[in-house]
Amino acid sequence: MEMTPKKIIIVAGEASSDMHAANLVKAIKDINPNTEFFGLGGKGMEQAGVKLLYNLVDLAVVGFVEVLKNIGKIKYAFCLILEKAKEIKPDAAILVDYPGFNLRLAKELKKINIKVIYYISPQIWAWGLNRVKLIKKVVDKMLVLFKFEEELYKRHGIDVLFVGHPFLDIVKPSTTQEEFLEANDLSKNKLTIALMPGSRTREVETLLLIMLKSANLIQKDLSVQFIIIKSPTIPLAIFERLLNKTNLSVKVIENKTYDCINACDFVIVASGSATLEVAILQKPMVIIYKVSFFTWAFLKFMLKIPYVGLVNVVAQDKIVPECLQFEATPKMISGKSLEIITSPERINQIKKDLAQIKECLGKEGASLRAANEIVKLIN
Repeated sequence: MEMTPKKIIIVAGEASSDMHAANLVKAIKDINPNTEFFGLGGKGMEQAGVKLLYNLVDLAVVGFVEVLKNIGKIKYAFCLILEKAKEIKPDAAILVDYPGFNLRLAKELKKINIKVIYYISPQIWAWGLNRVKLIKKVVDKMLVLFKFEEELYKRHGIDVLFVGHPFLDIVKPSTTQEEFLEANDLSKNKLTIALMPGSRTREVETLLLIMLKSANLIQKDLSVQFIIIKSPTIPLAIFERLLNKTNLSVKVIENKTYDCINACDFVIVASGSATLEVAILQKPMVIIYKVSFFTWAFLKFMLKIPYVGLVNVVAQDKIVPECLQFEATPKMISGKSLEIITSPERINQIKKDLAQIKECLGKEGASLRAANEIVKLIN
């Protein structure tokens, strides 16, 4: 039986959220092909069939100072989506992560009686519970990726469902380690290390040179080769310019993220959702991050948890090292990396810990479970 046509507003503000939103859109369309989507996001959502009003992903920034510089564009996008919501009166709005923007939008959407579904929770466990009261007022349903988030929201009387992590459906290499190394002219007899500097231009500008200098130090002690895993959101010219500042021999590879990670023995990765991708493939890692001094001071004041890396947050223990801000130096990163690489016992323990992290992420089919819940809510 043909389902009733529906209209949905959907908003995502970063590359990883755009990917998850795109997969959610596809899953909803599989259930009800008559669903029409309008929103803010990136190319992934657009390719999935969302009528994109503004590309927020190209605008993605981190930090207080960086947001201030783009405040005019952010306000423009906000007004654009709100006007569209008033015009089309959608059956629901799906807000994906991006809490600074999306919780403000949720407040405005509730004023005009639009049902709000929040997919991928704001990290209230990291920033304190100040936002819980607002979420209870303006969000009709929370769809969360971690079991501990479901328990937290339930304690505050919020309608919530743990759907599992969508990475479990997509973090799947298409080749073996040996096939990948051979196809990319990489040695099978050398240790292979991946550098993952992030999906935002500012991140790459800040972190890649630090990673390259760390790689140079590691290379002095080991027979090793390096791969840079390039996000498609970052122009190749940025990588080439930063590589010219070092004499390191390194391959830059795009659109093969999971094959790259799978082919590597170790990963130096920017803090963020990429740490979970590495964890699912059970690769030992060091997490690094650095932002402007003012942003860091703000973060230190606001953060309510002892760890920043998602794998450590989920484990509630520092199972892999974090080199953050003033510790994000080539000497510190290379030292922490070598401590792991040269210790088979440490490598085995980290792999066991990462296997447990994967268990905590639920079962495959997160996007479909979320889609079924959304379709049920709007019918």
